[in-house]
Amino acid sequence: MLTLAIDCSAVLCAVAVHESGEDRVLAEQTPAIGRGHAERLPGIVEAVMQDAGLQFSRIDRIGVTIGPGSFAGIRVGVAFARGLALTLGIRAVGVGSLDAMAVPAARRRERSVMAVLDARRDRLWALVASANGDILHPGAELAPETAADLAAETGCDVLGSGGAILAAIRPGLSTTVIGDAVTPEIGDVARMAAQLDPEANSPEPLYLREADAKPQAGFALPHAAS
Repeated sequence: MLTLAIDCSAVLCAVAVHESGEDRVLAEQTPAIGRGHAERLPGIVEAVMQDAGLQFSRIDRIGVTIGPGSFAGIRVGVAFARGLALTLGIRAVGVGSLDAMAVPAARRRERSVMAVLDARRDRLWALVASANGDILHPGAELAPETAADLAAETGCDVLGSGGAILAAIRPGLSTTVIGDAVTPEIGDVARMAAQLDPEANSPEPLYLREADAKPQAGFALPHAAS
């Protein structure tokens, strides 16, 4: 299976083509652009396909990160993936950003791993995967103290930009912090997308934080009588 993977969940505009039979990444680009995913993504996808020597008609599936992460970036990636999949008549699969960080790392290390990202506003996004890749604690927005307690209780390794925050709260965790990544490896996104059930993993944005703007029901005006 040939899978085109897209990740716009943070500062990277990452794209890769992965071939499942030999578990090979045929081509990838991961420029750190910060913003401007909508303008850059089409060109990067085209360049990766050229580097891989493939026509779009050869792609079997598209995988895209669905969050948590940058609100705008996630929406750009998901919209592009869905539109391209519709054009090509193939399936698009949503891959959780935390899942794509924790699950491959846990399997490689044969230890449970917490993927934890700094969500700002004194909150963290965290998920824990077991050594065999099962999800022990689904992705959630947590207070730093709660996430630190969870990491200590599960005895997991810690991966992600929130690792230093946890180590400052629980100094003993410093020996288990294995990296400060803010995004998954794009090859891992592709591998997971190839394995996931499209029916159960639709390409829909995943938001762990409630929207800042909410309807003000108390100020709703009554309908005029007819």
